[in-house]
Amino acid sequence: MSIAPKSLRKLRIIAIPLTRPKIATRPNGAASRILTYYQFQIGSPQKSTSPGDLENGKPRSRWIPEGGVVKWVTTKAADTWAGFGKAKGWKLKVYQGGERLVDRLEFEELALKGIDPSLGPPITHPDATGDVNRDVQYEKVTIPLIYPPSINSGSITLAELRALIAYRTPRHRKGFYLWMILAPFTAPFMIIPIIPNLPFFFCVWRSWSHYKAYRASQYLQTLIDSDSLVPEASESLDTVYKDFSPDKSSIASPHVDKDEKSNNPGGKSSTLQHEVLLTRDAVPEILDTFKLKSTAGADLLRAVEQARVRVLSGRGVL
Repeated sequence: MSIAPKSLRKLRIIAIPLTRPKIATRPNGAASRILTYYQFQIGSPQKSTSPGDLENGKPRSRWIPEGGVVKWVTTKAADTWAGFGKAKGWKLKVYQGGERLVDRLEFEELALKGIDPSLGPPITHPDATGDVNRDVQYEKVTIPLIYPPSINSGSITLAELRALIAYRTPRHRKGFYLWMILAPFTAPFMIIPIIPNLPFFFCVWRSWSHYKAYRASQYLQTLIDSDSLVPEASESLDTVYKDFSPDKSSIASPHVDKDEKSNNPGGKSSTLQHEVLLTRDAVPEILDTFKLKSTAGADLLRAVEQARVRVLSGRGVL
């Protein structure tokens, strides 16, 4: 049995089911999709390098930024965007509008785009075109897929992740090309003085976001195909579900009932095809249980809220 490097021993994926169907199958026999938030921790910190270090067997050029050009551009864009949030006037308004837009993006896409395959365990995975280099082989690495045993079994948890990837991969591939094609049509906005071409940057951002999610879904598919993901039951996560189920907390949280009434004015809660498994109050407990960063809390809160809204919509497939 091969031993994984120390930097890879703390890798894990935490599956946090948010909803489940009240009926196992839909009327036409198709399986209802369970909404699950995945906390992906499959990247190791990147070691800092000096200009004289080797990169792919050759000395790295001092003209190339550390981590590569792509990382430098994304970091620069993130810093610029953060600067908009600290500014005043139109920059602050653009920042506030952009943050509201991010909150409306599907939490599944945001979770996937947070994965950087270059920082994950080295495996033989496809490139952007889908081709796989079979000449390069890496040692097998095992990554725990943590799940609550009272909600799902290990096999179902793995099957749900596989189904999510099968659904998201073509979706993000299409989104990547669509927004890339739309970007040149925003050129006329360049004639507007002072204000930058916001439609162009929006198209580029959406295309890049879809691309990252697409590459991440390819990487996850390879992890599954190589049997690198091993389901692991967590009693601690199970306790969170028992303590923070909506049935127990709805009475103590009047604002939840108010929101439900506003989103479901007809009072058709009994006709909803799915049920919510967690409330917002469970987020701090999950962060503390798994020692997650505060940024993960914001992502999980967004996922919980989106799941609640989708359930109240009454749709059969979320």
